[in-house]
Amino acid sequence: MIKLLRKRRSIRRYKTKPVDKKTIAGLIESALRAPSSRNNRPCEFIFVDDQKLIEKLSESKESGSQFLKGAALAIVVCGDSTKSDVWVEDCSIATILIQMMAVSLKLGNCWIQMRNRKRADGTTAEVYIQQLLGIPEHVKVEAVVALGWPAETKKPVPRTDLDYSKVRLNSYAEPFIAKVK
Repeated sequence: MIKLLRKRRSIRRYKTKPVDKKTIAGLIESALRAPSSRNNRPCEFIFVDDQKLIEKLSESKESGSQFLKGAALAIVVCGDSTKSDVWVEDCSIATILIQMMAVSLKLGNCWIQMRNRKRADGTTAEVYIQQLLGIPEHVKVEAVVALGWPAETKKPVPRTDLDYSKVRLNSYAEPFIAKVK
């Protein structure tokens, strides 16, 4: 697992090669295996491979989603707010599992945050996506994951560049001293 975590980087440029059905099936399984609070399973997923829809999804927010139009596949991660009060957390877990599965399949991917994001016209990214894809109002949009065969390579972040000052031992006052090689 640590090898996959080290490889995971946000990839925003993709080759124009579609993602095959077997690979999509693996992504679907990883999404559906995500744990959820009290096993309420509020997460829902819309897999989009229609390039015209992907291009419209790339216009979901004012900035930071335009690169999506180069992706072969987009996964809209949603949560049914009537099933769980922690749908955001559950969707976040599912999203990272999708991303890690994508890395294991050698797909480039990038999380595009949509919840609490605005469009240039002042409307929300969530409402735009709900209208675009026919999503009911109670099903909230957390994120879109852009996926495709990578057209860029990023080196892993060296272990020595990790911010170990973010880690404490037993209390906030006690820093964790890491011996990094």
